[in-house]
Amino acid sequence: MIPSAAPAGTSSSSSPAANPAPGWLDGVRWNADGLVPVIAQEEGSKDVLMVAWMNREALAATAVRGEAVYWSRSRGRLWHKGEESGHIQRVHEIRLDCDQDVVLLTVTQLGHQPGIACHTGRHSCFFSRLEGGQWQTVEPVLKDPEHIYR
Repeated sequence: MIPSAAPAGTSSSSSPAANPAPGWLDGVRWNADGLVPVIAQEEGSKDVLMVAWMNREALAATAVRGEAVYWSRSRGRLWHKGEESGHIQRVHEIRLDCDQDVVLLTVTQLGHQPGIACHTGRHSCFFSRLEGGQWQTVEPVLKDPEHIYR
C-alpha cells in the first residue's frame, strides 16, 4: 500500500509552507546529498528492473501519484519514469529496508509488453552477467532505443 503524502482533507497542490512534507519521509536515512537509492522490482516476476535515486520530493511525489518519480542526477531534476519513453512504472508498494537507507518499489512496468525499464530497450538494467571472468550480455534488446525516446 502506498502511504498518503498529504493528510486527509488537504490538497497536495498547496504551497510547501501550507502543506509541509509528510512525517513519514523523516523515517528515511538520506545520504549527504539528500538522496536515497531505490530498487524497482517487478510485481509479478520479482525481477529487479533498475536502481535509481530519489530525494524527498521524488519519494513524496511517487506516493501521491502512484507512479515512480526519481531524482535524475544527470538531468539535475525530478524525472517521472516514462515521461519520454512512455515506460511508466505503476507503484504498488513502497518499502524501506532495515537500515532505513534503501527504498524498494514494487512496480508494474507499463508502455510495452514485455515491460521495458532500461534506457537500452531491455526489460531490466541488469542484463550483463559475469561469466568466465567477463561480462556477457544475456538479455535481448526488446525495442531499439532510437524508436523509444521522443
